[in-house]
Amino acid sequence: MNMKVDFCGVEFKNPIVTASGTFGFGDEFNEYAPLSEYGGIGTKGITRYPRGGNKPPRIAEVKMGILNSVGLQNPGVESFVEDLMPHISEYDTNIIANMSGNTIEEYCQMAELLSNSAVDIIEMNISCPNVKHGGMAFGTNPDVVYELTKEVKAVSTKPLVVKLSPNVTSITDIALAAQRGGADGLSLINTLLGMKIDINTRRPVLANNKGGLSGPAVKPVAIRMVHEVYSAVDIPIIGMGGIMSGADAIEFMIAGASLVALGTGMFIKPDLIFDVKREIEEYCNRFEISDINDLVGSLVLNE
Repeated sequence: MNMKVDFCGVEFKNPIVTASGTFGFGDEFNEYAPLSEYGGIGTKGITRYPRGGNKPPRIAEVKMGILNSVGLQNPGVESFVEDLMPHISEYDTNIIANMSGNTIEEYCQMAELLSNSAVDIIEMNISCPNVKHGGMAFGTNPDVVYELTKEVKAVSTKPLVVKLSPNVTSITDIALAAQRGGADGLSLINTLLGMKIDINTRRPVLANNKGGLSGPAVKPVAIRMVHEVYSAVDIPIIGMGGIMSGADAIEFMIAGASLVALGTGMFIKPDLIFDVKREIEEYCNRFEISDINDLVGSLVLNE
């Protein structure tokens, strides 16, 4: 069976990648499953300059998922390119470098630096606050998404994937804006905004009060959004949000995702990749599917 996927002109040996923010820079999980098992790995989000992240508690477990408010702790893009990429690029897998910025200028500077490195794809997180425009997230306004994507695409020589936030009125409007701006692909969904309260102290459990919800709880929302976006755009999608099994991954592909990203599930089972790959192969054998790409967007809606 053919498991190879052409995504934005980059060949992936299989459709399984890792979600940014859950996988560090690779070494943290390599002892559980060789990085060569993955079609690609999404690195921890990097910013223009080093960040220490938010004060703890930064993680809170909830039913069917976790809330996180890590705050993009990372060494900065220059350290990533100079110190980390020479090592990461030795692994036999594609590298998807995730970046976050506070201004369009920062995004463009990072895209230029990453374009001159060995990364295969640049993933742009647009859930970040736009500090020049009142702090509202870049990804909530289609006009801003279009302008940001257009400016970054103009300086990037690597395929540009825009990561969409689900905390919007219409995800398709945002997706179409990114496509008009020149995005080569999309990834969705990012985390849903949530809160957990300690009833004894009557205070939020997270020091930052709110955090991003990930895990199985978000999967039905993610599936719905992937299907809606797939039906609206002409560029490929990385689907993510609560994938805990091969069946979950297949569901995302049927909805329209060309690649699927493992995230929170690997906190529970660090070698989840083995189960997911085996279950996908078993499914394809059972239904006599010879090419994994035939699954993408094969959803048949009820009349």
